[in-house]
Amino acid sequence: MSFESEKPFNDFQHFARGLRRSGDFTINESNLLEKYGTAMMELYNGTREPSNDEEKEFVKQITSDEVITDKNAKIFKKYLQVIQPRHLHRLCSVGNDDELNGNSFMGGSQSSEDSLD
Repeated sequence: MSFESEKPFNDFQHFARGLRRSGDFTINESNLLEKYGTAMMELYNGTREPSNDEEKEFVKQITSDEVITDKNAKIFKKYLQVIQPRHLHRLCSVGNDDELNGNSFMGGSQSSEDSLD
């Protein structure tokens, strides 16, 4: 049998309450990850050699940028995408260049004494 492992897969660093309760995976996906995830992670990291053709195909599809057809590779690739850090893109700015250079909103570098006259 493929992807045999003695212990269930848990990633409490990224999913503190477990894979099932994360909301990122379906029930079937979380069951498959919990059952075979340890073996998949070992194959992905290279700490375990593929023992059959199914595992060899899994490693080939995970490491390449080709279209993934294997269901195990699809689910593990989804797991890898979920645990990646998210980049935030903000649409607001802190200030403009005039404020950063010390110029006031009055449009010049006049001191406050000069502007009162």
